[in-house]
Formats: sequence, C-alpha cells, structure tokens
Amino acid sequence: MAEQLTAKELVALVRRVFSPTPEDRRLAILIDLPDAEVPDQPAWRARRELGRSWTEMLADNAQDLGLEAVDLVLYRNVHANNADLPATAVVHEGGPLPADAAGMKGAPLRFDELFRTYRILIAPTQFSATAPLKMAARAHGFRAATMPGFSASMIPALRLDYGVIGRRCDRFKKLLDDAVRCELVFAVGDRRHELTLDLRHRSATASGGVFPSPGTAGNVPSGETYIVPYEGEVPGDPSGSRGELPVQLGDEVVIYRVEANRAVEVLSRGPTSEAEARRLAEEPAYGNLAELGLGVLADFGLQPSGELLLDEKLGLHIAFGRSEHFGGQVGPKDFSAPGKVVHIDRVYTDSIQPKVLVASAVLTMSDGRKLDLMRDGRYVVALDG
Repeated sequence: MAEQLTAKELVALVRRVFSPTPEDRRLAILIDLPDAEVPDQPAWRARRELGRSWTEMLADNAQDLGLEAVDLVLYRNVHANNADLPATAVVHEGGPLPADAAGMKGAPLRFDELFRTYRILIAPTQFSATAPLKMAARAHGFRAATMPGFSASMIPALRLDYGVIGRRCDRFKKLLDDAVRCELVFAVGDRRHELTLDLRHRSATASGGVFPSPGTAGNVPSGETYIVPYEGEVPGDPSGSRGELPVQLGDEVVIYRVEANRAVEVLSRGPTSEAEARRLAEEPAYGNLAELGLGVLADFGLQPSGELLLDEKLGLHIAFGRSEHFGGQVGPKDFSAPGKVVHIDRVYTDSIQPKVLVASAVLTMSDGRKLDLMRDGRYVVALDG
C-alpha cells in the first residue's frame, strides 16, 4: 500500500510550512488537468486524486487551522515546466474529478482573482508552477507550496527534521553569497570538462521548505540553496560563465559549450545531441544557465524518486532556461511562445547521471580564498556546527 499522510500529519504540515495567521482565511489546492496535447498517465491521475483527498481532509479540519474554506482548484495544464499559468481556473464543485480539461465545469475564475481570494496555495501539479507562483506571490502577497511531480513515495521527505535542513541550507547561502565564482570539473569516463560559473552580482536563496512570510513560494518537500549565475546585464560587465557542461540525457552524454552564461553550441554527436542543438537554435533562452543548486537531502537516506521535485534536493544541479523567478533576468519574454518557456534542472547524482561525475567544485570567495565545495560527487565543506 502506498504511504499516506494522516489528517493530523497534513494539518501539522500546513502549520509548519505556512504558520497560518488570522488573515489566512482560505486555502486552495491547485491541480492541472490533461488535455488533447498532453495525455493522462497513471502517476498524474494518482496525484490529482491525492490533491482531492488532501482538500477533503483539510476542509474537515479547517477550524483547527483557523480557515473558513479549503477549495480544490482545477486548470488546464500548461504543457511545460514553469510556463506561465493560463488566464482562468475553475473551483471544483465536488464529486469525481473530470478526466481532462475539457470536462471542467463551473464559472471561470481568473488567476489574479484567485490570488486575492486564497492566501495559502498548495500545488501538487504535473507541470511545475513554481516560477509563475513565485512571481505572482511577490505581486499579490500570498504564500504557496509547489509540489510538481509529487508522489506518495516522497511522503517520508515531508517528515524530516526541517530545522536541521534549514540550518544546512543557511550554511550554503552564506558561502554562495560570499562567492564570486564556482569552478567545476566534470568527469565523463577519462575525459574532463571544465565549467566556470560567474556568481557575482547575485545573492543566494536558502529553500528549507517553510514559507511563513507573505509573498513567498517554493517547493515542498525542499532542502536546497540556489543562486542564479550572473547573466551579464550590467553594461560593460559581461558574464564570466564559460566552459563545457556535460549532461546525461538517457544513455547519451550531451556536451554543451557555454559562453557568457549561455549554452551556445553542442559539441557531442548523437541523436540526443542533435535534438539539443536544434532546441538551442530554435529557443536560445533555453540555453541560459539559470541556477546552480545545492541539495542537502541525500544525507537523510532519501532515494531518487524519478521526479525533479525531490531528486534535485539530493545534490548539485544546474538548470537551463527561465531565471527571473529566482532573481535572474531571463523570463517568458525571452522565449518564442508561452508553451516554450521552461526552467529545467539537470541533477548530478550517481543514480540520475551515472556517466557524469562532479570530480570537483571549488568556490572562489570575495577575498580571493579558494574553498573546496565538492570532491568526487560529495560535499566536503562542513554543513553542521
């Protein structure tokens, strides 16, 4: 039997993540629905039912949280991770969920109105809504926990000691805030590929999975610190991010050439490499190096789930595409169409990219000191104490 949260655990989770106040009167759980372009699949269907079940449990315990209402909100999926949300959604009226977006019933609710009505949002969606909800939270003052790809196998991650996790994320934030450069060496067989990430003009974010302050949103479960490499927006000061970045996609290792914080060319050969080269040519903003992330959950005994929501929290990851929701410059305006907007993480762990090893990662600090961050795929910097 798949693991489940009890009603007591779910109420405790909402308290821990959001610290509800008397101003927080309504909570919404958002789920996206399949359509003709993106067909359904069993894991997605199970996630929607999980969202429905959580809505019912929280509604039954709304008084314990000081809430007046808990609603399930449905919307048509946006076809890509971190693409902007559609214009409208629908509040589910109860009963069985529709099989797809064509079966949604009820009066359309504009998302800007939804953001004014519900001050706490939980989004266990198929496609990540993290980027648009981060941007909307800043504008409207709500809080949101995004859970793209969540499955019952991740429930143990919701029960971890997030005090310890938060302290480790804060330790990484202090290091990344002071760093001006990260020099990485990747090993692919006998070959070495070197990549420099320019970390100037940026501050990091510690994402410990709690959002007590209005205007904040992020992943749950969480446990990472991330920073957007400098993208060269200061006049006369180009980005120093450059080098070669290997990424294993399926059985093939794709080697990207990076200049000025953009993957501008694919150096490897093979069908996946050719597809990635076409993607860079068609959508240059996809090649933006949008994030250096340092996940901390591997030390807690968690195993990869096959979903980035959890897997990126297990170790070092580098993201491509949209960055403005993390404090960068690249957003939907830089892509050719709303459905092309993407922020996608490439996670460097043995189980996810067995052919690629982070042989070393070294931070250069603002005073010129060199600090070893990783060796042979493991952190070597002290995170506790």
